[in-house]
Amino acid sequence: MRYSWSFLLKRFGLFLLIIWSAATLNFFIPKLTPRNPLREKLIAEAARTGYMPPGFTEMVNAYEAKFGLDQPLWQQYVRYVGDMLRFDLGYSIASYPKTVLELIMEAIPYTIGILVVATVVAFFVGTLMGALMGWERSSFFVRHILPMSTILGAIPAFVLGLILFYFLSFRWKILPLRGAHSASMVPELTIPFILDILKHSILPSLTVILSSLGGWAIGMRGMMVTVQGEDYMNFGEAKGLKGRRLFYKYGVRNAILPQVTGLALAFSYIVSGSVLVETVCAYPGIGQLLAVSINRLDYSVIYGIVFVLTVTIAVAMLVMDLIYPLLDPRIRYEKT
Repeated sequence: MRYSWSFLLKRFGLFLLIIWSAATLNFFIPKLTPRNPLREKLIAEAARTGYMPPGFTEMVNAYEAKFGLDQPLWQQYVRYVGDMLRFDLGYSIASYPKTVLELIMEAIPYTIGILVVATVVAFFVGTLMGALMGWERSSFFVRHILPMSTILGAIPAFVLGLILFYFLSFRWKILPLRGAHSASMVPELTIPFILDILKHSILPSLTVILSSLGGWAIGMRGMMVTVQGEDYMNFGEAKGLKGRRLFYKYGVRNAILPQVTGLALAFSYIVSGSVLVETVCAYPGIGQLLAVSINRLDYSVIYGIVFVLTVTIAVAMLVMDLIYPLLDPRIRYEKT
């Protein structure tokens, strides 16, 4: 067994502490603004209809009582923590009577299907590119010409998205201009609808992959250059191991460890990085939902999205800690 009970208990305790700390900050930071989301929502509705109902202040007070915003801050916090423990994210203020969980479940499939998959694809392709670029037995093209492709990593994702949008969608009309699917398509589990979804997902996926590919490649190239001077690499070469086995089993396996940690950390940028990408592509994912909720000061949705993101990152880091010994036999989490 590579894990001791003391390590598992400490790591799980740290996991809970991270979630609690992030949830606490998530609660108090939006409270620093003097704006009243309920009042702003009701005023916006009155402005839209052109009619201000009598007893407006009483209406605001009634809604504040319904959402618990009339209670002292510490009572709101206790209620908030209790709701988070039950995974009850409450109702959206701006989209009432929809619940926060309903809004997240509507948006999260698009984010998972685009950003998570694109991040994983960029990780594997970029890592392989970097390993080949750092391998001294690679061809001239791989070592000297291929690194030029990493220049795209210096371009911000939203700028790259605008460039791709202009050429692929606006000018050449190869890809759709906006949305997750065509307005004429009825959402249903059919092959035409799935193909339409995939076609609309190409632009944001390509933006994420091209903008992050260079970072993965450069990081892996540096680690690959470092491990080639290690004793085990020299010993394997002296034994006459085949180049492919020496490359994968000795070089890539040891150089990839920092990349795996980086992959876990990359998930923390999925939502924050998707805000601009999804906005540029008008894609209805978690990032766009978060941007809209911030503009509307929809506390409940902000709480819910950040809480789900926090739990996801904490779980990813916990999983990374547990699979490290499987990637590197030299790592053991047990008492010696």
